[in-house]
Amino acid sequence: MPRKETITKNYLIDNAFLLARSEGIENVTARKLAAKAGCSTQPIFRLYSNMDDLISEIYAKAVEYYANFYDNCKRVADEPFANLGYAYVRFATEEPKLFKMLFLSNNRYNFSMYEILNGSNGNVAQEMNKAKEAGVVNSGDLFTKMWIFIHGIACMTITGDYDLNEADTIELLKNTYRSFV
Repeated sequence: MPRKETITKNYLIDNAFLLARSEGIENVTARKLAAKAGCSTQPIFRLYSNMDDLISEIYAKAVEYYANFYDNCKRVADEPFANLGYAYVRFATEEPKLFKMLFLSNNRYNFSMYEILNGSNGNVAQEMNKAKEAGVVNSGDLFTKMWIFIHGIACMTITGDYDLNEADTIELLKNTYRSFV
């Protein structure tokens, strides 16, 4: 009877994701993953033809993780795009390595930034509809302006150049929405 596989694809992906989350995607190597998973590199290359295939699955897991993070982030304002911005900035603050991987990378493994942000629930579309309901004529243009602002805050968070507290950030997002409308 053949030996039972102890190192599964799910086990490797879970460990690879944890490695990317703590050290950054650029530090996910076969050797580091093998050490984290408690195995040799042989099971990695038995299950994946190359590291690029593994990295692609890490990205998919990170996209799902961001969607869950967004869904579970508290809602802080009634103004359109304020909750979207708040969750995005919180993600940059709490998960800087994953934020860099998902939103500051040249290669997102077939995920666009918009797809990641919009999620399976249509988060951006919901906010645009909310803006339309509030009387905004061109919610797409408003989203573009808000997105540039929100992404700037998150990037400043990553570099340590943003030091406003949560309450000030929420107020800033609300005021920015009002100024663009």
